[in-house]
Formats: sequence, structure tokens, C-alpha cells
Amino acid sequence: MSGAALGLEIVVVFFLALFLLHRYGDFRKQQRMVLFGTLLAWYLCFLIVFILPLDVTTTIYRQCKLDHEKHAAIATVGPLPSNQTTANSTVPPTVSVPKPCYQPWSYVPDGVMPVFWRVVYWTSQCLTWLLLPFMQSYARSGGFSIGGKVKTALIENAIYYGTYLLIFGSLLIYVAVHPEWHLSWYELQTIGITAANTWGLFLLVLLLGYGLVEIPRSYWNASRRGHLLVKTYFKAAKLMTEKADAEENLEDVMEEVRKVSETIKYNHQLRKYIDTILRKCPVVYQEKMGRNMDDYEDFDDKQNTYPTEKNLVKLHKQVIYTVQRHNRTRVQWQMLLQQAVHLEDVARNESSAAHQFSHSFPSTEPPGWVSRYLYTPTVEWYWECLLKQWFYRLLSVVLTLFSVSVVWSECTFFSTRPVLSLFAVFIQLAERDYNYLYIEMACFLTIFFLCTCVYSTVFRIRVFNYYYFASHHQTDAYSLQFSGMLFCRLTPPLCLNFLGLIHMDKAISQQQKLQTAYTSIMGSMKVLSFIANGFYIYYPMLIVILCIATYFSLGTRCLNLMGFQQFMGDNELTSDLIDEGKELIRREKRKRQRTEDGENRRREWKERYGNQRDDYSARNRSTNSEMKETSYSDTVAPVPNNRQAKYSRAGSRSERDSVELLQDAEPLDFNADTLTDDPLDANSTRPAGGRYLSMSSSRSRIFDDV
Repeated sequence: MSGAALGLEIVVVFFLALFLLHRYGDFRKQQRMVLFGTLLAWYLCFLIVFILPLDVTTTIYRQCKLDHEKHAAIATVGPLPSNQTTANSTVPPTVSVPKPCYQPWSYVPDGVMPVFWRVVYWTSQCLTWLLLPFMQSYARSGGFSIGGKVKTALIENAIYYGTYLLIFGSLLIYVAVHPEWHLSWYELQTIGITAANTWGLFLLVLLLGYGLVEIPRSYWNASRRGHLLVKTYFKAAKLMTEKADAEENLEDVMEEVRKVSETIKYNHQLRKYIDTILRKCPVVYQEKMGRNMDDYEDFDDKQNTYPTEKNLVKLHKQVIYTVQRHNRTRVQWQMLLQQAVHLEDVARNESSAAHQFSHSFPSTEPPGWVSRYLYTPTVEWYWECLLKQWFYRLLSVVLTLFSVSVVWSECTFFSTRPVLSLFAVFIQLAERDYNYLYIEMACFLTIFFLCTCVYSTVFRIRVFNYYYFASHHQTDAYSLQFSGMLFCRLTPPLCLNFLGLIHMDKAISQQQKLQTAYTSIMGSMKVLSFIANGFYIYYPMLIVILCIATYFSLGTRCLNLMGFQQFMGDNELTSDLIDEGKELIRREKRKRQRTEDGENRRREWKERYGNQRDDYSARNRSTNSEMKETSYSDTVAPVPNNRQAKYSRAGSRSERDSVELLQDAEPLDFNADTLTDDPLDANSTRPAGGRYLSMSSSRSRIFDDV
């Protein structure tokens, strides 16, 4: 099993990151470079979270082996000789024999973890500080070529990169001027890592303080169906306003595109850029603009004022943004409508005496094996109307206990005698018996809860429409890459904070123990002692104030005072938005009901009259085959009287007309075999073409019977 657990977790974490990227990103429309950069950033951060418990158990096993080696070295020292023994000599104390060491099932061989952490850490830092900011600007650029996008990205990031170079250069000059400072490359590297971790820890405490309170409260509110339904109405009113605004912006941008498209015709050198912009527009607008386009002509350039390439780049960027926002609001509205309908169904089925869950809009697809045998309407009723709310309440209580433990440990993890951190107590109790499985599970659950609080807050952050995470493949490229940057900057200080909570960080616990391979990559904090002994220890205590502010919703109240509409139960504006959202949901349900009623009527009409139409179709096919045989016989057989043949064909046309009149939905039979009813038509200069059978008589034979 040596290294097998490490390889298995590497594969599992990759598919986890791929699943999340598929949920929020769009593999078909977004650029491959954007998807690859985001996937790599998420993958590396998840790797750190999942592999760190293996590093902890491996370090405990190495510490056990080291203790045994020390005991063996002491045991090899024999008793003193008798001539050297005096009355005042004391007998050396008996050394306690340590328990035997058992190799953990997930043991990683020596030398593997330091190399692994070094590759993962420095790759993530290169992504978050160098590559992802450049890729953000590249993805948002409206350029029409790779060179144009690269140029725009370099210009936008010139200030960003220039600031870093200025700070780094100033530090180097400061060190060079002071000869008493002899900083090696290792110490400079440690300073850089400490600076990055300090920035990450500053943001980490802010996000963690929000998540520790909001996640348990969200599950508790989810158990209150009335509260959840009212909040859904509130979201519907706000989302409808955003949806209308997105549609209005799309109309304005499409109107501008139409004017530019009509100005720049096919023979203009900028037309290729217009075609690129049109391909980014919705299909409906593409068809409208395509119908209004003229053919290729020589237009007079003096009468039109053409936009520049820079203006087209700006227009291209606006089109990408408005189309993506319009699609996002449309999909979110459909998802929110389904959620509101489901919550109304749950409220309606709670009073059902039959204990059978019924949906307002049943699925048109046939039920699967799970719906028929496992998740039956009875099971669904008990889960939705009875068990789900109690499960959410129990989960909320468990998460609340976790949050209280984290807050207590963050305020007391610096105390080693006595040990006050709860997580350190749990790990040390398991370490005495070398219960590696318990240690790994405790470490994984703890760090997973911390990451959930931090990462979920990152997903909930919304900076107007500049940064916004939306599921169902509706997150734009900029937001995906921004989340990758935040993950890479938050994960290393989060893991260091976790190691401090369990007293596995020697810089904080001040204990003479082996340090983990992850801590060895971070370097010694003695270079910057004021950060190691001050900021890293006392700044996490600020989490108490942030949790109190989140519990009383101080941020929500401040945003509401600033004019941003937030859900507050004791607000008149909130009540108005709830009523508006309820009316919008009712209107959408009526529209959906009318649509389904229309489909049901068409289905019943087709089932009732479908057999008659099939009979008509079969009769029409048999009649057409008979008429083809008749036409073939009239053409091949020698006919002494041409006029008689004409009359026979005319009669067959009248029969076919009567058959076609009976078929209201069948198209007229277009036959190209009976093109020439008269031999003179073959010598006509008019090109031959197919005609409908009911209109196959030629105008030149009007006076044939006279």
C-alpha cells in the first residue's frame, strides 16, 4: 500500500475538480485555455486539502520511529562500573519503553512528500500571481486575433506586474545597502512565501468568519419551508428585474450591431470583424440581420462613416458580455421557477391524507427504475414533507458545533500547556495509540469543513456583475479564473492555520517535534519573527468579531441602507418584493399550464384523428403509384389519337386534385417525371423544371380543343 493512497487521491481529486468545473463552466463555448487554467488551479488546491492528512500521519509515524531510535541509543549505554559507584551516586531513572510503531496504511515513502509539495505549491503560486491575471485579461479582451488579445492583456497587466517588480526591486536595494543583512536565497524565498501567506490569511479570516455562521444558518432556514418559499419569491422579483435589464441591454447592443453591419458591407476590409461579432450574437438576431443584408455591390465609401477597428473591438467585448449575461439570467429564471413550483407543491402536499406526493407539472418522460421501485410517490412524500426538514435541522446543529469548535480553537491554539485547542486534543489522544485511520478522518473532516466555509463564501460573493458565480454552466471566464486565483492564495495559509490548530506547526507550538513536509516547504518563520509570533497568532482571534457581525446580519443591513435590496423580514420594501415575486410565479405557472394544455389537446387530436390521416396517406400513395404506371403506359404504348390520351390524363388530374383536397396536412405531390405533357415542350427554349401535379397543364394548350 506504499504510495497507493496518494495515487488514488490524486485521481479522485482530478475528477472532483472536473465535475465542479463542468457544473459552473461551459466546455462547449468557453476557451480551452480558460478551462485548463481554472481546472489546474482548482485541482492543485484540492490536492493540498486531500493530501495533507496523509502528510500528518506520515510525520507521526516518522516521529515514532525517531523516538524508538532514541530509546535504543539510551538502552545501549550500560550501568556504571562498581568502582565508580559511590554512596552519593544516583541511579539513572528508568526510561519508559515506547509503544511499537505500526506503519500506516497510507504511508508515503520518504522523499516523496517534499518533492510533491514543492511542485504543487510553486505551480499554484505561478498561476495565481502571474498566469491567471494575464489569462483573465486575455479572456475578456474583444480582440479578433491572438496577437490583439495578447497585446490588450499585456497593457492591462502592466501596472499589475510593474507594482510587483517595484516592490521586489526596492527590497533588493534595501538589502544590498545594509551590509549587516546577509540574506541568502533561502531566506529571500521564505520572505516571499511569508508575504503571500500573510495576504492570504488576512482574506481567509474574513471569509471564514462569514462561512462559519452562514452555512449552519442556511441549513436551518432550509428546514423552514415557509421562510424558504418567501425568500424564493423575493429572489424571483429581484431576478426578474435583472432579467429585464439584461434583455434591454441586449436589445441596445444588437441594435448597434445592426447599424454597424448595415454600414460595413461585404466589400469592406472590416467586414470579417463584423462576421465574427455576428457569430457571437443569438440565432434570432443573426436571422434578422441576415434578412436585411443586401447582395454584394460597389458601395460609395464617401457617403458612410465607418467605425474604427478599436471601436469594433469594444463592440465585440460588449456583445460577449451582454449575451452571456442574458443567457445566465434566462437559465437562472427557469431554475428559480422550478424551485418555487416545487416548494409550493411541498406546501400543498403536507396536508395530503393519502401520503402520495403529486406534482403540479408531472414529467412527460416515462419513469425510470429508481422512480418505479425506490423513490416512489409515497417515499417522496415522507422525505419531502416529513424527514427532510428534520435532517436539515440535525445537520445544522452538527455544523454549529463544528463552528463553535473552530472559533474556540482559533482563539486558543497558541496555548500548548495546557492544550486548549479541541482539534489538538483529539489528534494527540489518537496519536498515543497510533490510530492512523482516526487521525486521517479527523484531519480530513476538519480541513474539509474549513475549506467548505471559505470556498462556499467565494462562490457566494457577487461584485455587481463583475464577478458572479452561477451554476448550470452560466459562469463567465473572468469569474472562473478569479476564483482560481482566490483558491490558490487562500489554500496555503488555510493549511498552515489547520496545522497550527492541531499543534503540528513548530513555529507556533514551539515544540521539539518533527515538522511535516508541507511546513518544511514554507521555510522557517524566524526570519520574520514579528509575523510568526504576532500576526499569525493574534489575527485569527478577529474571527469572533466577524462571526458576531454575521450572526446579526450587519453586512446585510448596511447594504440595505446603501440602496442594495436585501432580504429582511421586517422591511416594507421586502414585503412588496415578496408580493411581486409571488405574482410573477403565479403568472408563469398559468403560462406553463396553458402551454401544457395546448400540447395535450394536440396529442389527443392526433390520437383521435391520426388513423384517418394515415388512411388518407396510404390511399394517396397508392393513387400516385397507379397514376405513375398509367403515365408510363401512356408514354410508351403507341397512341393513335393524341387527343384521346390528353383527355385521359386530364381525368386523372381531377381525381388527384380531389385526393389532395382531402389531405389538409399532406403536401402536394411534386413529380418531375411528368414534366412534358406535350412533345412541343421538349423543344421549348424555356428550361425544364418540376411542377405540381394539380398545375401541370400548359398555358399554350388552352385552345387545343377548339
